[in-house]
Amino acid sequence: MASPAWADFRLCNNTASRVGIALGYKDNDGWATEGWWNVAPRSCETLLKGTLVARYYYIYAIDYDRGGEWSGQAFMCSRDKEFTIRGTEDCLARGYDRTGFFEVDTGEQRSWTVQLTESGEKSIQPPPGLPGLPNPGSIIPPGPQPPRK
Repeated sequence: MASPAWADFRLCNNTASRVGIALGYKDNDGWATEGWWNVAPRSCETLLKGTLVARYYYIYAIDYDRGGEWSGQAFMCSRDKEFTIRGTEDCLARGYDRTGFFEVDTGEQRSWTVQLTESGEKSIQPPPGLPGLPNPGSIIPPGPQPPRK
């Protein structure tokens, strides 16, 4: 008997630090950003439950213990406290921060897990056993950057 299929967007923190995660995505209502998920060292967190509704997701992560961040060139709105923000335009004028997120291409998989590691390397892959595109391997980003002032 086959086990039931599951579908989620997850992030695993494989570092020795606590990290804060913000997530950006486009759904039926348009663009949204949400935060913060606080992920303990060497643990995983489900950011979105259920089958993925988009191919591209965007993540911004902060290393709470050692400083630095995982960021990118996809600018979206965020803020220091817990948030759900609709739209990615005019962040500053609306009272939010303009933050650079990195892109995650899920290849239209039903589930996806992002791995953050000590070196700042992001390993991005679908869970094993799901049909779809072959495992894309891993992507090495620029690594954690010094904290923003």
